[in-house]
Amino acid sequence: MPKADLVLTGGPVLTLDPARTRATSVAVTGERITAVGHDEVRELIGPGTEVVDLRGKLLLPGFQDAHVHAVYGGSELAECDLTGTVGVTEYLERVRAYARAHPDHEWITGGGWSLESFAGGLPTRQLLDSVVPDRPVLLSNRDHHGAWANTRALERAGITAATPDPADGRIEREADGTPSGMLQEGAATLVGRLVPPATPADRQAGLLRAQRLLHSLGVTGWQDALLGEFAGRADPSDAYATAARDGSLTARVTGALWWDRERGAEQIPELEARRAELSHGRFRARSVKIMQDGIAENFTAAMTAPYLDGCGCVTANAGLSFVDPEALRGHVTALDARGFQVHFHALGDRAVREALDAVEAALEANGPRGNRHHLAHLQVVHPDDLARFARLGAVANIQPLWAAHEPQMDELTIPFLGPERAAWQYPFGDLLRAGATLAAGSDWPVSSPDPLEGLHVAVNRRAPGSEDERVFLPEQRLDLTTALAAYTAGSAHVNGHDDAGSLRPGNLADLVVLDRDVLTGPPEEIARARVERTYVGGALVHAV
Repeated sequence: MPKADLVLTGGPVLTLDPARTRATSVAVTGERITAVGHDEVRELIGPGTEVVDLRGKLLLPGFQDAHVHAVYGGSELAECDLTGTVGVTEYLERVRAYARAHPDHEWITGGGWSLESFAGGLPTRQLLDSVVPDRPVLLSNRDHHGAWANTRALERAGITAATPDPADGRIEREADGTPSGMLQEGAATLVGRLVPPATPADRQAGLLRAQRLLHSLGVTGWQDALLGEFAGRADPSDAYATAARDGSLTARVTGALWWDRERGAEQIPELEARRAELSHGRFRARSVKIMQDGIAENFTAAMTAPYLDGCGCVTANAGLSFVDPEALRGHVTALDARGFQVHFHALGDRAVREALDAVEAALEANGPRGNRHHLAHLQVVHPDDLARFARLGAVANIQPLWAAHEPQMDELTIPFLGPERAAWQYPFGDLLRAGATLAAGSDWPVSSPDPLEGLHVAVNRRAPGSEDERVFLPEQRLDLTTALAAYTAGSAHVNGHDDAGSLRPGNLADLVVLDRDVLTGPPEEIARARVERTYVGGALVHAV
């Protein structure tokens, strides 16, 4: 019997196969798993076999992220980073320090600030002017659905009281109409398009920086949810193409090509050409990203009923559908017929319904084609639409980290949704009970890329380390095995890797070793686990 190249033994091993079987040993030959079991696997150990004693640590399939912006995230690690705090004074100190450390930068860019830090989620240009008055500053919020600009940046863009709001965004204004410094959704592009573009070398460095981080968190593959120019940011596709060809891309990546919402079906041949041009090795550009709406906190998520105002009264605003719903059905039908997967940003219940309607139209026109269309975010899902996911084969792509009480939820979302609709948020349990296939992702750099933090919230519906003891909609909690399956087999399914996501003979040896068995420990300690080893195709890509 041929001997294995690698044997990991001394389990536990959670296979996450359909039977959710447990084992204690796994053998790998080349890129693939050759045996899963117990002591009998040790018979495959030969003189050249590397043996890893797990010493009771948990072996799992590698995590896959079904919705992430890896190049953007990796690039932002080198920019002005405002993550990890909600203090306005700390934001300003970081901006000041970054500007002083980079006197040669024409623009100060970066982001990661939280809406909850400012009254109404609205920072002002004057705050930035106080620390950087002489250079333009543009900082995305952590959701990347808005940006904070100083006066110099607004002046560079020619934005004045007379500038109209773009169709896909809003310029927040002072009492006399002067731009206040907060640019919502597409309005951020008015300034962002002036920022000097990153170079190809910058993007390549950002990708490799992101890959190192994601591997250190046990992530072996992902779907990059936006390949194209957006809000003034350059298309990151070239970074993937270069890394796939020179072998520096060790992860398995599916790219979602950006659907330009200002254009229509005439762009489909261009998307087909890009798919053929970019796909190589471990990178495949087989998906198309359609952003159907915005976010709830700035009232651009598309809802079936209008938002409330601060007094609890009904407004005239029900959010934005960025693509006309009727046109959307035609576009998705055409993309489906050409073998594209469609990756929807659908956050409000109207956007979810419009996306499902489009998937249904494609199914009726083309029949089942196995393209695994998926809806990401799913903050508000109308109960009438829950069962449609399973019926249509649409995957529910969840970002669990957001399903917890925090100021952004409690102060900027729930009061403006009202009690009935607020109870429809992040309905992971309901989707599961309705038969939906669950995949999971982070949306990094919007939020942490750590799957263990997402798993913690999926199971506990509380943020890791939070002093708030309230459980957010406890009936929507997932059990840990189900949540793990979403981050492994579910995301591998949506990313088109049928031979990954579970530990079975013949599957790819994409593996992660945790420092503890999270299935036997207290659920409130899930986020304390750490990744000790990550393998992609049997090759060690991270170790501590």
